[in-house]
Amino acid sequence: MTLPGRESTTFRAGDRVPDLTERRSRASQSFWTLVVGVPAIFSVLRLGVEAGGELQTTLLLVANVNPVNLAAALVTTAARLASAGLVAIFAIGAVLAASSTAAPTSWIGRHPPLFARWRVIAPNWLVAAGFAVALATWPILYLPLLLPALAAAFQFSPDRLDERRVPRLLVLGGLLAGYAYLMLPTLWDAWQQRETFAVLVIAAPPVLALLVPGPIPPIVARPLAMTVQLAVLAMLCWASLPVITTPVLPLTVTTVRADSDAGADGTEDIRGHVITVDDVSTVILEERGGVRYVPADQVEAQVLCPTEGELPRYRLRVRDFHVEDSLLEGMGRRVRPVTRVDAACRATSSAAR
Repeated sequence: MTLPGRESTTFRAGDRVPDLTERRSRASQSFWTLVVGVPAIFSVLRLGVEAGGELQTTLLLVANVNPVNLAAALVTTAARLASAGLVAIFAIGAVLAASSTAAPTSWIGRHPPLFARWRVIAPNWLVAAGFAVALATWPILYLPLLLPALAAAFQFSPDRLDERRVPRLLVLGGLLAGYAYLMLPTLWDAWQQRETFAVLVIAAPPVLALLVPGPIPPIVARPLAMTVQLAVLAMLCWASLPVITTPVLPLTVTTVRADSDAGADGTEDIRGHVITVDDVSTVILEERGGVRYVPADQVEAQVLCPTEGELPRYRLRVRDFHVEDSLLEGMGRRVRPVTRVDAACRATSSAAR
């Protein structure tokens, strides 16, 4: 489907084509720079934070962390943030692009906002991919918000029902029936539990999906464009902090036998992240900071510990999936429903036995 903004760029006057082409070229460069450059910056920042801000520890991590592992860790933890940013940019940009097309002589028509230019130059497959990643990684509670975002990004407005009305009404009715089948039991549970926020998130998006598409008045579009674009970028920066501080390496507890030559007995549990293992030693980045080199012959056991997540807030489920899990997490819990947590993982610090 082609946005109205794309069609309008074809029929400009001849003297305005070079200016328009130059603006689209700059928008394309800035968009792809954001897509490629932000993950690279995040990777470097994550290693620096993981090292506690120490230069030598950062260099040690850079030398030993595989780029493929780093990319996999970044994709796993940042997919939700990246998809949220893309969905917001495409949805807002499409509305602003429609507004600039509807009023070509106004300010927003002569100078389309940045998000509008990004949406115009972004291929539809990239927009669809952003929504697909969001569908797989967002918490199930927030998936209904994709309905108005999808309607805005592709400009699915009610006035399109005039074309082939019966088939479109049947499709719309089927979608609403499927949504009601999935969400009505959860909506009723949220109402009984007085979870107002959950009720709004589930009930409001289908209504918003009918209102958000289409252009907005130019007098509203100009201040809204500047405010919303800055707000989205600020929220993405704020939401990126947990991504930067998420550990790159898995958390482990390594049981080390005390050095008998030093006259010590017993074992010690070292809680931290294993950087590298070789025939000489095991290098561990301790949870409270510092790097520990443990001789390989003193390592007796090693336990992989799960990341301590926040306690669930809601007692709501959608067809046996907890609303705070994503679809991927929910399917994973069905494959591995029980996770045995070793007693060593419950310790808050390394301590000798």
